[in-house]
Amino acid sequence: MNIYLTFLTFIVSPVTTIASELARGFNDNINWVTFEDGKKLSHEQMKPLMLLIHKSWCGACKALKPQFATSKEIEKLSQNFIMVNVLDDEEPSDKSFAPDGGYIPRILFIDPSGKVLTEIINEKGNESYKYYYHASDDITKSMKQVLSSYDQRPSLDEL
Repeated sequence: MNIYLTFLTFIVSPVTTIASELARGFNDNINWVTFEDGKKLSHEQMKPLMLLIHKSWCGACKALKPQFATSKEIEKLSQNFIMVNVLDDEEPSDKSFAPDGGYIPRILFIDPSGKVLTEIINEKGNESYKYYYHASDDITKSMKQVLSSYDQRPSLDEL
C-alpha cells in the first residue's frame, strides 16, 4: 500500500506542478496548456482557444490576476475553450496576435484553424486597446460571445 501511494504521489505531483506553473496565479483549476499544445488541441478538439498574454512586471496584469483567478464563471466557461496563458518571452511574435498593438494584458480568442477572432473585443474597453480587459465580467461576456458565434460557424470540414 505504501509503495502504491508513493508511486501515485510521484506520478501526480509533477502533473499538478506543471498545471500550477502554467496557471501562473490565474486559477489553478483551469486546464492551462502551452501555446504550441493549445494550437494543436484547438484544431483536434474543434474548440476555440483563449489566449491570455501578460508580463511578470506589468501592474495591470497583476491587477487582473486576482479577478480572473477568483471568477467561478471564467472557470466554468473555460471548459469550453483551450486555455493558454503566455508570460513574458512566450508571447507569440506574429503580428496577428497584436491586432491593435502590443500592449498588455491582452486576451485574444482564436478559432480552431488558428485565425484570431478580431471581432471579439472588450466592448466596455478603450477603443485604442480593444483586447485589454480589466474586469472578469467583461472577459466572461466575450467568452460567451465566442461560444455563441462559434455555434454558428461551419466546421473545418465544411470550409
